[in-house]
Amino acid sequence: MGIPDLSGKVCMITGATSGIGKAAALALAPMGPELVLVARDRERGEDTVDEVMRASGNEQIDLMLADLSSQQQIRQLAKDFLASDRPLHVLFNNAGALLRSFQETEDGIETTFAVNHLAYFLLTELLLDRLKASAPARIVSTASDAYTAAGGRLDFDDLESRKRYWLMKAYGKSKLENILFTRELAKRLEGSGVTANCFHPGFVGSNFAANNGSVAKLAMRFLGLFNRSVEKGAETGIYLCSSPEVENTSGLCFFDGKEMPLKDFAKNDEDARRLWDISEQMTGLVAS
Repeated sequence: MGIPDLSGKVCMITGATSGIGKAAALALAPMGPELVLVARDRERGEDTVDEVMRASGNEQIDLMLADLSSQQQIRQLAKDFLASDRPLHVLFNNAGALLRSFQETEDGIETTFAVNHLAYFLLTELLLDRLKASAPARIVSTASDAYTAAGGRLDFDDLESRKRYWLMKAYGKSKLENILFTRELAKRLEGSGVTANCFHPGFVGSNFAANNGSVAKLAMRFLGLFNRSVEKGAETGIYLCSSPEVENTSGLCFFDGKEMPLKDFAKNDEDARRLWDISEQMTGLVAS
């Protein structure tokens, strides 16, 4: 099958200045879409835009700035995009955090939960009407098989890991939340022309743990001997964003271009609905 033609499409990618997000931007740009790259840092964002333009010859690359740990900045990002009156055909939720110790955002929410789940949830909900109006459209979220580190069903009495914070369990819980969110979102979108899927990129060599100190950097460097490139890790996300093969597929988690089997606790519909309701309250989309 040839390269998909995304001419006339608009695709937003979060976490676009490094890792999977940047690799996806570099791969999608030659397909002809208008890309909206979301970044925290202006300089890194502008450098990424320039690099993607040079590599692809596609000059329809825009930069939007937002720290996705801040709900106010997520709301402003959505407001600014909607004000542009552009359609939105692909939303690629990709920005993520992996933190060694417990930290809170400016909203008083544990950071891993805020960035890896609530940011996906809030940005998607704020842009959902535009996605529906642009249908057929796709929502793609970066999850991970690290969801198994959650150890089972979500503990709704400790979603923010305040009782005991351990890096991999907090991260695993957030990736489980990505999967549950995707499944519930897909159900709510049935018949709308908008699909929702997520994917496991594999263990990817990137600067993902760069903010966790020298020990974490050394560990990632060692593990890097066994990991896959960001380009390989991004392939399934790119496939879900662009391939005609999955244009009518929704509610699944993929790995290496195929549906990934999930443990029963990641397919718990009751937990997915409960997480949705709590997420609405925590992002102010409904009154608590």
